[in-house]
Amino acid sequence: MHESIPVLDFGSQTAQLIVRRLRELGVYSELLPHDTPEADVWALQPRGIVLSGGPASVYEPGAPQLPPWLLESDLPVLGICYGMQLQAHTLGGRVEGMQSREFGPAEITVVDPDLLFADMPTQQQVWMSHGDHIAALPPGFRVLAHSPGAPFAAAGDDRRRWYGIQFHPEVVHTRFGRDILRNFAFRICKCRGDWQPENFVAEAIERVRAQVGDGRVICALSGGVDSAVAALIVHHAIGDRLTCVFVDNGLLRQGEAEQVVATFREHFHIPLIAVDAADEFLEALAGVADPEQKRTIIGEKFVRIFEREARRIEGARFLAQGTLYPDVIESRAPDRQKGVTIKTHHNVGGLPADMQLTLVEPLRYLFKDEVRAAGHALGLPDEWVWRHPFPGPGLAVRVLGPVTRERLATLRAADAIFMQELRIAGLYRATQQAFAVLLPVRSVGVMGDGRTYADVVALRAVTTEDYMTADWARLPAELLARVSSRIVNEVPGVNRVVYDISSKPPATIEWE
Repeated sequence: MHESIPVLDFGSQTAQLIVRRLRELGVYSELLPHDTPEADVWALQPRGIVLSGGPASVYEPGAPQLPPWLLESDLPVLGICYGMQLQAHTLGGRVEGMQSREFGPAEITVVDPDLLFADMPTQQQVWMSHGDHIAALPPGFRVLAHSPGAPFAAAGDDRRRWYGIQFHPEVVHTRFGRDILRNFAFRICKCRGDWQPENFVAEAIERVRAQVGDGRVICALSGGVDSAVAALIVHHAIGDRLTCVFVDNGLLRQGEAEQVVATFREHFHIPLIAVDAADEFLEALAGVADPEQKRTIIGEKFVRIFEREARRIEGARFLAQGTLYPDVIESRAPDRQKGVTIKTHHNVGGLPADMQLTLVEPLRYLFKDEVRAAGHALGLPDEWVWRHPFPGPGLAVRVLGPVTRERLATLRAADAIFMQELRIAGLYRATQQAFAVLLPVRSVGVMGDGRTYADVVALRAVTTEDYMTADWARLPAELLARVSSRIVNEVPGVNRVVYDISSKPPATIEWE
């Protein structure tokens, strides 16, 4: 078992980035609800605890509070934003509301560089996001850093080994954020740094064996790296008691169904059932425009098909799927109730309450780059490891508005052109996700001296480390011009192409 620094979650949208940063340092971490039972936290062999940010005010009735056991432990604690305010509020300090929020970049001045700020400059650029502030520190705490808007930007109690920072070290906008977390992990918590994503594989195999016992599992295979790695882990754990099920829901990209089946059977030799369910999905989606309703319909339809296939396999009581950490945070899954739902992922919040199969999710607490590292360790071919993510609901959430066969055909053709040109230009790997979107609007155009009134396609390409935040890819203008020209000339019914230059946040990567 690895040593760890768990993060107690108070609802911050960036809480899982803290987990990611700690793992990048070689320290295992998990995001746990703030009221997780004490025994579950100690089972992770914690060397310290991080308290995340959150949307509440610590002084309001019903605001989440520190677990009593933490006050009695001798663990080092780092409070971030709400977590720092909670430390102050609980230990005898004073937290008050501000007349205006402090949101965005700020410069702090470090007045005490010992431990938390060791080997760092006195002036640092950080990212603030708070509407309350600490008006008085609790007994035993001293100021470590201040800013024009936060007189207690950082504070600490060396005797207790409790520290707090008002800004967010987990986001890239905080210049020395990783160094702060490194100092907390290694100088204060005395961690060894023994976590590597590749080590996860052996541990995941053992967890699957313990969960499944002598049962049989069906694995929801999509053709992406997530479900492929999940399938390989389960196969290593239980061998031929795994059957993969690939469902062609009619919402896949051009030629994808045939490619997935052929590649999987050729490389892995794991029993695979291919189900053509296009008619079922399209009938269920007929006339549906709301994206959350689409995801719910698709999530339930997938599960019912998997249940149907499982009934044909004696003893199949488990459903394995490639759920990742970002899916959990955006969907506000049952184990992450303090967060705010951004969009429901079909494989998390879209699952029906009366599902008959027990979920097996070996990757539930991994980020995309960690899954790719695990895929390499398992011998997954590069074309699978580096395949761009594709949403479980497929093109249903890239056809904005109602989904029809005709609109799907239009989007497939446009998307295929975009992907082909990206590969020709050698830029497929330079972007982490790229795709076309069919908008629910039409625009006036002119072709061959005649007026047209036709569909609009949006192109989206992003660069990202973790899919929790992302920036739009600065693709060459010549490439975009070529893609636009080809789509307008080769895809019937499209007369306009636009390029999405939104970052995440405030946008999400997908449009729906």
